[in-house]
Amino acid sequence: MAKIEKPEIRKTGTTTIGIAFKDGVVLAAEKKSTMGFLVASKETEKIYSLNDYIAMTIAGASGDAQTLVRYMRAEIKLFEIQNQRKITVKGGATLLANILHGGRWTFLPYMVQLIIAGYSTGPHIFSLDAIGAIEEERRFFSTGSGSPMALGVLEDTFNENLSADAAAELAVRAIRAAVERDIGSGGKAIDVVTITKDGIKKKTFPMKPKEK
Repeated sequence: MAKIEKPEIRKTGTTTIGIAFKDGVVLAAEKKSTMGFLVASKETEKIYSLNDYIAMTIAGASGDAQTLVRYMRAEIKLFEIQNQRKITVKGGATLLANILHGGRWTFLPYMVQLIIAGYSTGPHIFSLDAIGAIEEERRFFSTGSGSPMALGVLEDTFNENLSADAAAELAVRAIRAAVERDIGSGGKAIDVVTITKDGIKKKTFPMKPKEK
């Protein structure tokens, strides 16, 4: 009997970053996704807005992560309709943790590692694992295969008085450092999302710095 091969799952062997600063948070991610040893895409989106003041980064299996984005957008909208108020960042993170924990009773849990962050009564960053463990990160966090390199840069350079521009610059620098050593991170550019009381703004930076 011929052996049935399992289909390749697209994974984001990733570097994503969340940094808190005085007036908000910065999320950043590179854009490479892989299928085994194949580079499946150099332009993958890894930061998704969930409403106008909360966003999420993804690492892991792309299909699982994109499904969770759809769930979260629908559930947040439903919450706002039913309660006639906006959900807090902590409320959104708790909702996501419950969805992830519920997935452990199925055949497989969601194969993801996530950062959910935003601004509600101040900046907030939460990290979540595949079965719903949740942790609030007061300064910064990184997920994915390139996170050890990125965290080294963040530990060395982060300070409590970063501006939005300085936090974005630090995030880009940390991702570029990770890409230099992590085979799963790369792509054509780096996406950076800044979230403040004024909403979400996105910029894209080149993977390599411009030569002076």
